[in-house]
Amino acid sequence: MTATRTPTALVPAAEPAATVAVRMEQPFISITDLSVVYETRSNESLVAVDKVNLNVNDGEFCVIVGPSGCGKSTLLKVLAGLVAANSGQTRIGGESVAAPRDDIGFVFQSATLLPWMTILENVLLPLKVQNRPNRAGWRTHGMELLKIVGLEDFANRYPSELSGGMQQRVGMARALAHDPSLLLMDEPFGALDALTRESMNAELQRIWMLRPKTVLFVTHSISEAVFLADRIIVMSARPGRVIADVAVDLPRPRDVAILDSPRFTEYSREVRSHLYAREAT
Repeated sequence: MTATRTPTALVPAAEPAATVAVRMEQPFISITDLSVVYETRSNESLVAVDKVNLNVNDGEFCVIVGPSGCGKSTLLKVLAGLVAANSGQTRIGGESVAAPRDDIGFVFQSATLLPWMTILENVLLPLKVQNRPNRAGWRTHGMELLKIVGLEDFANRYPSELSGGMQQRVGMARALAHDPSLLLMDEPFGALDALTRESMNAELQRIWMLRPKTVLFVTHSISEAVFLADRIIVMSARPGRVIADVAVDLPRPRDVAILDSPRFTEYSREVRSHLYAREAT
């Protein structure tokens, strides 16, 4: 097929290269000079994150690693509109974040399912809270999501009847129920045993490839970060600052066999070197 060209006379004057680059590469998430300070009960100021700058592209799987207390979870809460920054700017899709948004899905460290609701009712909860239209189609939509996470046979069960890994899969389905543009995940597999955690990493990757979303994922696990990420953002100890941005060029889909590959080991070593080099200074 021959490409159609615009006649030379109709081509507008060329824009400066910098302007064109900004237009073509405008990030989906833009965090600029972000600082968050908490006030303790003793009226002391605790700087959680300090002058953080981070851009994330649409559809990118971005993982944040860093020591405990470095502000990883705080960044997610700022993006979700749950915590206000003291200075700096945060934008999603070009819009400033000033309050909680309906187009964000949040998966927490624990599944936080409501025990008196069935699994299907838990999945559909965001639609109910946001009063989404087409109520007649909710059940079909919820069952489709449960099928994606492999739990369609448990729709009428209750959370207490599911294992921890199964509950986290319900949490992922619930976070996707309202078709968010951004998925925030705060150490969702941290409480699981090692084998279940590896399985859940593969499961999350499969779901993300079926339902592409921009993902910001927080973890303490270097191997988990390398397995999941397109990019790994390494943060310093508190006050949290971005100290490294590592692009992960590994083929997808990735399975557990890749954990033993030389390239996987190289990426893990690089991330670890950033973390420990900083601690040594």
